[in-house]
Amino acid sequence: MTDPRTPVLVAARRTPIGTAGHALKDVTAVDLAHLVLRAVGGDALDADPSHVVLGNCMGPGGNVARVASLAAGFDLSVPAMTVDLQCGSGLAAVTTACALVRSGSADTVVAGGVESASTAPWRLWPPVDGGAPQRYARAPFSPVDIGDPEMGEAADEVARSRGITRPRQDAYAVRSHARAAAARAAGRFDDELVPLPGLDHDERVRDRLSASTLARLPTAFSPAGTVTAGNACGINDGGAAVAVVTEARRRADGIPGLACLDWETVGCDPNLPGLGPVPAVRNLLRRNGITLDDIGVIEVNEAFAAQVLACCDELGLDEERVCADGGALALGHPWGASGAVLAVRLFTQMVRRDGPELGLATIAVGGGQGVALLVRRVG
Repeated sequence: MTDPRTPVLVAARRTPIGTAGHALKDVTAVDLAHLVLRAVGGDALDADPSHVVLGNCMGPGGNVARVASLAAGFDLSVPAMTVDLQCGSGLAAVTTACALVRSGSADTVVAGGVESASTAPWRLWPPVDGGAPQRYARAPFSPVDIGDPEMGEAADEVARSRGITRPRQDAYAVRSHARAAAARAAGRFDDELVPLPGLDHDERVRDRLSASTLARLPTAFSPAGTVTAGNACGINDGGAAVAVVTEARRRADGIPGLACLDWETVGCDPNLPGLGPVPAVRNLLRRNGITLDDIGVIEVNEAFAAQVLACCDELGLDEERVCADGGALALGHPWGASGAVLAVRLFTQMVRRDGPELGLATIAVGGGQGVALLVRRVG
């Protein structure tokens, strides 16, 4: 029997994911976030949550979670905090919520992530010696003397070092789009979406894409590389959230959910950050005495086809088992939200569809980290 303090996901929603500069170009991170917070709260809670945790990377600063919580109509007494673990922020917010619930610090937490690349503020370095201010592109992921590659360049290095060919990357990207297009056409995303004005579907998905088309694209990051705009994720806008309660509360309410059995965050080589899921997943499997064969639903964030394929190879995981309805290559990768999107996808496949018993979500993080979450369907 599941421990009564085990954290359980009992609701999960996300916005449609937009392409930066397009349908959601004027929608702020707070506006994206408060809509999913409100939707999740309405789905499963009969009162305000005891805490809100949101992941965000590139927003306006301050405390996006607090502003979004109040905009969602939650009481002034509900605390909220923003988590920044780069691309892992959304999943880190979910695991933070799980820790709060398991510890007894909170009984109900709404957690997730949000990113509006379209409205992210521009930052400038101050002028030097009377010159003009310079655009501040990004914060360091790692000290330069250890290695601080751009994510595209790092994906090229993962592909090179692990022997992931360009045709294999392109074929994986085509499959991701085909699966997402089929899922959208079949309505398999409908129940998880919170439609937005001007956008009621994921904007990036292409229903007719071929490997021959992708083969014509130039490399995007390194002259001798294999990563292109076609086998890499886009730059995107979106939000996602889940409601986390105790198993005792879920059982009393008589509703199904996903018990969060265990979670892991690890560090790895910053020069090969895309491999972060490998030790995170291995640690979870070892600690829980299971193998990947025991897990029915596996969601890996598809930042780059090369990175997902390299992780599959290292873990001995059949790539066909990953992202059954397509992943971030097709749906998009709204950085701070993407980890929470994975949790929403698990919830839809396992709870809404009464799917397999065990599920796994994992994501790589710039600077060389990985996050993973192991769940079991209950109720």
